[in-house]
Amino acid sequence: MPQRALIEQRPWLLASLVAGISYWFVADSAIPGLWLILWKGAGVALLGIYAWAHHPVRDAHRIALVMALGALGDMILEVNFTGGALAFFAGHMVAIALYFRHRRADLDTQDKRTAVALLIGIPALSFGLTGKPEVTFYALALGGMAAAAWSSDLPRLRVGLGAVMFAVSDLLIFARMGPMATSAVPHLLVWPLYYFGQFLITVGVVGALRRKGEFAAA
Repeated sequence: MPQRALIEQRPWLLASLVAGISYWFVADSAIPGLWLILWKGAGVALLGIYAWAHHPVRDAHRIALVMALGALGDMILEVNFTGGALAFFAGHMVAIALYFRHRRADLDTQDKRTAVALLIGIPALSFGLTGKPEVTFYALALGGMAAAAWSSDLPRLRVGLGAVMFAVSDLLIFARMGPMATSAVPHLLVWPLYYFGQFLITVGVVGALRRKGEFAAA
């Protein structure tokens, strides 16, 4: 889409990209804490506004709720890790319900194996990295979200890939609690994997709903 068309037709999406990308560069700056927290939440919050404002059907509003809970989690994490995780947990539950509404009818053997690997592997890796039962409990929802996205009929190179990117981002956070505590890799990759994962999920869901004709029927 040409830049002018993006600005005119998708201003919330463009604003999200500006906020999400710029946050990566200012995350370690001397900007006062409250403003930096709001900046962190803005990228994904604007994805939610994009989905809600321009696409008046329930499934678009459901993905908007997922993004709203994600943005809330982003901000709460800065002051309370458990509270932020609970917001993300709730978002994963909403996302799983949405993806189940769009189950793929013709999953082949490899797709099923991949979904099972995500469902079981993500919490198993989370426990291996942290040894914390509460992290593993959260990771059950994370793995369920990724597996449900992969198993849906929504575009896999957007929604499925975005969900896996989100999961990898969280796994890097867990690795930072243990074996990668002194590594720069999580610091560099957590935010871009997370933000662009959420971006791909949002545009993938909205694009799929449009192709299915749901907006025309709204």
